[in-house]
Amino acid sequence: MVRKFFPLDKNYILEQAQLSLEENLLEYLVDYVKVQYMLQHNPLGLVDEMIQRIQQHQSNDYSKLHDFYVTLSGIFRYKYYHDNQLSFIFSGEEPFDRYCREWQDEFRKWMKKFCQQKNFMMGVLELTVFYPQEDEARFIGERLTTFVAQEFAIRLHPQKGIVKSA
Repeated sequence: MVRKFFPLDKNYILEQAQLSLEENLLEYLVDYVKVQYMLQHNPLGLVDEMIQRIQQHQSNDYSKLHDFYVTLSGIFRYKYYHDNQLSFIFSGEEPFDRYCREWQDEFRKWMKKFCQQKNFMMGVLELTVFYPQEDEARFIGERLTTFVAQEFAIRLHPQKGIVKSA
């Protein structure tokens, strides 16, 4: 299923590059959030039940973060490629490879910024380490999407897709 986030969202090569990197980038996100949480909120290294669960977490099930990732991917396409979907690359680099590199770099930069917010880190940990019930997981996922929309001053309209906040 292809989801259009804005009327000119036709850069299918970029979208395929983003989808091909989903598992690797979500694994990076979860690992980065765990490390940042420990550094920011447990600098003494005290071990309680919560810290122990974070340290022992080994799962690679990132399905609860899929919608968040797809939304973030759409925001990247909107933010950087909304007006010119078919740009020429004069360096000789393949478009797929270039988009993979650009998306990875931006994703990691965004995660470093987002991890300055405890609410974001707790949302990711709740979805991946603490395994909430299905209804609760949907609520947490929506909270992460709202967080991202506020960060970029956009709204996610059900019919219109991404629109600038008023």
